[in-house]
Amino acid sequence: MSTPRIPTGSFKDLGPINWVLWRILSRVAGTPNAHLFSTLGRTGGLFRGWLFFSGRLMPGGKISRMETELVINRVAHLRECGYEMDHHSRIGRRFGVTKELLAQVKEGPDALGLSERHRTILTATDELLGTKNLSDTTWSALAGEFDERQLIEFLLLVGQYDGLATTIETLRIERDF
Repeated sequence: MSTPRIPTGSFKDLGPINWVLWRILSRVAGTPNAHLFSTLGRTGGLFRGWLFFSGRLMPGGKISRMETELVINRVAHLRECGYEMDHHSRIGRRFGVTKELLAQVKEGPDALGLSERHRTILTATDELLGTKNLSDTTWSALAGEFDERQLIEFLLLVGQYDGLATTIETLRIERDF
């Protein structure tokens, strides 16, 4: 990746609240400087609002953590966002996304050995990223797996990580590992 377009923030750039949040989030991420947070933290209250929204999707959502990580890793793979893939392949391992399952996620919905539920989730993720919509067939299949709240959450989750990949890649945020 090229030189970051906006450098990571210092205490002065982040302010005391965002600096503390950045330190905590870096520790949780297992890195001395989670570059995403020390860059986005430069936005003041917008950063905290984004964290609240993001946290309601992951880890606070109604879709299982394992399936959330499947979606995020598929988005990261399709968007070729190494930063997201670094973090979420590691996080996914904590919630049952084995190396084999991650390889299937990267291969896509036609991968051998996927459960029908996971195939449906990956198909919907691919279609949503590719068309910014879901066909009635895909919607019906997804509705067979998720309740109404989870369906809405799924759309927000895919959109959140697609938008985050855009932000990371456009700002050229440095990878942490």
